[in-house]
Amino acid sequence: MRAVPPRPAINGTKTTKGGEVKTKSARSDFRSEWSNRKSTGWFAAAMIAMATLFATNLINHAMAAGEANACQQTALAALDGCREVARSDSKVALGKCVNISDPAARADCQRQAATDLSDALDTCQGGLNVRQVACQKLGPGRYDPVIDPTNFTTTIDNPYFPLVPGTTFVYLTPNEAIRDVFAVTHDTRVINGVTCVQVHDSVYTDGELTEDTLDFFAQDREGNVWYFGENTAELENGLLATIEGSFLSGVNNDKAGIIMKAHPAPGDFYRQEFSLGNAEDYAETLNLNSRVVVPYGRFNNCLKSQETTPLEPDALEDKYYAPGVGNVLTVDLVTGERDELISITTE
Repeated sequence: MRAVPPRPAINGTKTTKGGEVKTKSARSDFRSEWSNRKSTGWFAAAMIAMATLFATNLINHAMAAGEANACQQTALAALDGCREVARSDSKVALGKCVNISDPAARADCQRQAATDLSDALDTCQGGLNVRQVACQKLGPGRYDPVIDPTNFTTTIDNPYFPLVPGTTFVYLTPNEAIRDVFAVTHDTRVINGVTCVQVHDSVYTDGELTEDTLDFFAQDREGNVWYFGENTAELENGLLATIEGSFLSGVNNDKAGIIMKAHPAPGDFYRQEFSLGNAEDYAETLNLNSRVVVPYGRFNNCLKSQETTPLEPDALEDKYYAPGVGNVLTVDLVTGERDELISITTE
């Protein structure tokens, strides 16, 4: 459900102030340019060679072990793909640097491209670490849930995640900078053969719409609430910036995950969504007895869940769900930001 930010930019193109370009003698330009390009090039090449060798050895080892650990193979394939994207983006960035006339600006561009490549490769490695920890908890099997449309209903009455059409939940950060409107609509959509409830989730930053998402949920006969996909868009200055994170179960081998279990227990660990390299949230139930105080009220016996994702290795969130209400609080453990429930209205 978390909107996935765009992958780390590997462009780094910089120009002098005002876009002015100053020229020097051709010979002195060439020498300084060659020196910068050579040092930057060797650094980037060494990083790429080491990353390629490491990833290849890991994948070959996993393949040699057969299909016993599909989870580990998935993690290594995602690592390899992530690194390929990072290298591809870096090459494009360096291509843009070539077309900067000013030698100093061009050298800055090349250095920034190398830095961005290093950062992107670090993110790829961090993603592998998160996936490997998840594999230890999930086990070696494939993630291939059986989706039987006859086993699902649009009546979502799980006590920790009730979705009654016409109900709107509003969340606000204490500084009032970020406002999240989570509206359960009367609309439905068939995804992977399952009729899902459509939720319109809108995030406003300083009064401006910055994220606009349609989420799709259904509940199975046992009471588990499943997440079948999202159509998400992030906006900057009123314009579309990215739709990364969008996915639908059953399309491109993407798969639904569980948002809330029917009978949650401390230690439960599960996938909330599965779109490899695009939308991958994990949730772990920590306890069922948390106390929460938010502007909307005081709640006891709340379920506390912790969410992680390999797409943002440093991200970590705690979410609190009150019985009969649903999500009442989200805490970003990195920034300390709190999204607090301030109102619930029903048509």
